[in-house]
Amino acid sequence: MGRRVSYPAEVKIKAIEMRLAGIPVKEILEELKIKNKSQLMIWMRWYKAGETQRLHQPVGKQYSYGKGPEYDSEEARLQAENLYLKQQIEVLKKYGRIGEEVVGLVFVDLVERLKGFMSIQSICVHMGVARASYYRWRKNTGNTSKKAERDQAIGEACATHKYRYGYRKIAALFSGISEKTIQKVMQKYNWSCRVKVKKRKRTGQPSKVADNTLNRDFNATAPLQKLVTDITYLPFGQSMLYLSSIMDLYNGEIIAYTIGSTQDTEFVLETLDQLKQLPKGVILHSDQGSVYTSYDYQKEVKEKGITMSMSRKGTPADNSPIETFHSSLKSETFYLDDIHSTTNACVIRIVEEYINYYNNTRIQTKLNNLSPVKYRQQVA
Repeated sequence: MGRRVSYPAEVKIKAIEMRLAGIPVKEILEELKIKNKSQLMIWMRWYKAGETQRLHQPVGKQYSYGKGPEYDSEEARLQAENLYLKQQIEVLKKYGRIGEEVVGLVFVDLVERLKGFMSIQSICVHMGVARASYYRWRKNTGNTSKKAERDQAIGEACATHKYRYGYRKIAALFSGISEKTIQKVMQKYNWSCRVKVKKRKRTGQPSKVADNTLNRDFNATAPLQKLVTDITYLPFGQSMLYLSSIMDLYNGEIIAYTIGSTQDTEFVLETLDQLKQLPKGVILHSDQGSVYTSYDYQKEVKEKGITMSMSRKGTPADNSPIETFHSSLKSETFYLDDIHSTTNACVIRIVEEYINYYNNTRIQTKLNNLSPVKYRQQVA
């Protein structure tokens, strides 16, 4: 029977991080010199079960949550710690793509922890590291490389936008750094876009009262030329809330919205009333919902000189821009932050803050990496 291999906790944690970042198992095994993929599967199972304390246990030894390993004597404990420290350095020295600076930082930290028990020379000899290398690493410990500063700036940008941006949008914020480099950095630190697109099932619609004039032509050459509107559910508060919004297809800006607890005609009329001084011939597109086909709503639309357009029954793609916005709103706030139950006031605040962020800050590739408001102001 072969000797069982003991891996330092740092190697286990690094392997888990790489797997969470989407790196293939084969590549992880080769890079970290892990012999069997079953080891990685076990570590991942512990991580997902919240049993991270097991990553630090010795080979063949298990202990209960919150407790460390137990040893028969002080000598056994010191021998185990000595083996652990030696493996930590030896394995890190084999990390081809992690870099020498990481090994240096770890070794300097270990020397600081052990120099009260043995001399620096003895530690270096025992670990097989030249004393000159140790002093060089210690001298450079406080220096931050340009590469590290770059990675930190990318991480701050990802965090600022709550990991809503993919690498292409992040790259648009940094001139002189290629998209490929941004992508590698985001994958390395698990900063990739974390938005989970959620889809909701559409229910049947009543008969239409207007043709599909828009006909999926979502391009507009001027503001207030083509508008789209829809209602979405906000099932995150103490009671069900609804969001009615109107988008200008010229720049994707949300130009009117209402949040309410009742999905009726008055609700959508309140959103419609926010539109002032509309040009002649403006198109307003919606689905065939009962609130949009109601007499009062159609009357108000005609009085404002609006040309009404409606999607075909059961075809949400006919109104995809506003559908996409509502999906992004939920994905980039409630789902991203794992908010499933909160107060109605909190739901309203989150939606209002996101719409402000969406209009004024969130860049869009199709708008030359500008936000809707900045794009409109720049063109004007």
